[in-house]
Amino acid sequence: MWSDETKIESFGNNSTRRVWRKKNAELYPKNTKPTVKHGGGNIKLWGCFPAKGTGRLIRVKERMNGPMYREILRKNH
Repeated sequence: MWSDETKIESFGNNSTRRVWRKKNAELYPKNTKPTVKHGGGNIKLWGCFPAKGTGRLIRVKERMNGPMYREILRKNH
């Protein structure tokens, strides 16, 4: 079985982007991007692909640890 976790942002993404622009042009509308204060929230998901096909998609509400991972596997094998 193969499994993975991902975090989906409600607004935009959590990566940093760098751009080149002319001096004093940082506030031009084409050089700005709207944001949401405090990030707008996110959801963490876990999914798996066992030999018999795709598994369930599970919402992870806390930080993933060993006991939590084993419990998810036990319930969704």
